[in-house]
Amino acid sequence: MIVYRELSSLERDLGIPAKTLYAVSNSLSRHYRMVSIPKKTGGVRNLMVPDTVLKTIQRRISDVLLAHMPVSSYATAYRFGTCTLRNAAVHVGKPVVLKLDIYHFFDSIPYSLVKEKAFPAHIYAEQIRTLLTMLCYHKDVLPQGAPSSPAIVNIILADFDERIGRWCTQREIAYTRYCDDLTFSGDFDPKEVIKFVVAQLKSLGLLLNTNKTRVQRQGQQQLVTGVIVNEKPGVPAVYRRQLRQEMHYCQKFGVGEHLKFLGQGISEEAYLRQLLGKVNYVLHIVPDCEEFQQYRTWILQKLQNISPAK
Repeated sequence: MIVYRELSSLERDLGIPAKTLYAVSNSLSRHYRMVSIPKKTGGVRNLMVPDTVLKTIQRRISDVLLAHMPVSSYATAYRFGTCTLRNAAVHVGKPVVLKLDIYHFFDSIPYSLVKEKAFPAHIYAEQIRTLLTMLCYHKDVLPQGAPSSPAIVNIILADFDERIGRWCTQREIAYTRYCDDLTFSGDFDPKEVIKFVVAQLKSLGLLLNTNKTRVQRQGQQQLVTGVIVNEKPGVPAVYRRQLRQEMHYCQKFGVGEHLKFLGQGISEEAYLRQLLGKVNYVLHIVPDCEEFQQYRTWILQKLQNISPAK
């Protein structure tokens, strides 16, 4: 384990001069801008996004320092090799699926917790851990748009995940956490799980968002991080239907005419790449789906025809 007691060691490993780190930390408001992202459920999510200078610093902190901190195997987001499918696959074919959400997660994490967990005193000198915490924290929140925030989330919740995981294992309950979404599956009483989780969150100063608690039983659609888990991993019918409709219009009328109808001010290539991303997502969940394999082949051929014209 590397220990940082001298500022010169931090400068060397981050590749960023100390004067730059301090200058940015003393003028953080100038290095953030507010960006509004539409929510699928309606409304918008406001994110504080760092500028290029601060983003570079936060990426270096994440890649060089935070990447070596312990993270629980129950965390299935923001880690190499993890994805929504891996998070959902654990819960396939279970009689009960319980989904819980942490209330205002990023906004509820205090400065002291980031400093204690992400930059602990046994690794960093006080001056250095204070500086690093300031560079990753702003206006009493952990900025969702900062590249360092995902790693910090997993570090802060590492002990929490392990406590929840051990408790669930003893009761033959499967548990995963995808950012602030907690999922449990098996044959159990949801009230018992909720009671235990609430107590564990309270120890961190966090709360459960009761408005987003969902109990899904066999006989109804069980959905985990956008993936159907009733019998085998699948994509919701509404997503496939909408994508199938887009493909139908493009193939029947042409991509250009379809874009005119939609009134979208983007190029054919950009739109085709958006479609390709959606089709690839379906094939990631259901790789043997011939219909969407054909869609991918059609899109790739269209993209090949566009590229040479550049």
